[in-house]
Amino acid sequence: MPLFQKAVFHTTVANLPDLPADAQREIAFAGRSNAGKSSAINSLANHNRLAYVSKTPGRTQHLNYFVLDPGKYFVDLPGYGYAKAPEDIRAQWEGLLAPYLRFRLPLVGLVLIMDSRHPMTDLDRQMIAWFSQTGKPIHVLLSKADKLNRLEQAQTLRDVQAELEKISDNASLQLFSSLSKLGVAEAETLLGDWLGMESKPYSLPPVGLRGEKVARPKNRKAMGWSARKSGGVGKPGQNKKPPAKG
Repeated sequence: MPLFQKAVFHTTVANLPDLPADAQREIAFAGRSNAGKSSAINSLANHNRLAYVSKTPGRTQHLNYFVLDPGKYFVDLPGYGYAKAPEDIRAQWEGLLAPYLRFRLPLVGLVLIMDSRHPMTDLDRQMIAWFSQTGKPIHVLLSKADKLNRLEQAQTLRDVQAELEKISDNASLQLFSSLSKLGVAEAETLLGDWLGMESKPYSLPPVGLRGEKVARPKNRKAMGWSARKSGGVGKPGQNKKPPAKG
């Protein structure tokens, strides 16, 4: 059974005081609108309608919490790139997102979804540079990878890896497809480690997983979304047979 099979919707948060008090560890999912964020959450949970997939940019206006195990959560963040959203809604999102990402103690890492055909937009770079200051890991899912051929996939991995190394020393990435399920098992293993949940061991290295790095947290204060100065996969046990009685 997939590790996050038991995921269910828990609550929607519009104000910081309403964040779940029982949270022990949580992973935030971010990405440009229509990059495939909701589809990625659905694939990891093996549930077609867990996170609502919308064709309207910026539909998700709050933090949507999905409980995986007691105290363990996925958090679906508002999609960025919401140019058509009213000014008051954009202000609300920024007032909620910035302090959440900067100060939320149970937050153990950020999953950033990018369309593999159009990765590393200016907003993606800004999010990576800003969040890197927390010292927490970032994992990039290059979504819709089924739309690329093998050569294009390999080239995209190289290009994005090169850019990531310029702006963060604690980021990893992989190819991902909600349609073909490419990379779902690898992402499950990594995120299960972040959450302290037991995951199925793999005998071979994850295919398309690049740039794993570990960095110590750094005491840097984020100065806002425009900050540019920059500021993570784990182990199976062994089962031994008891000695034969003789």
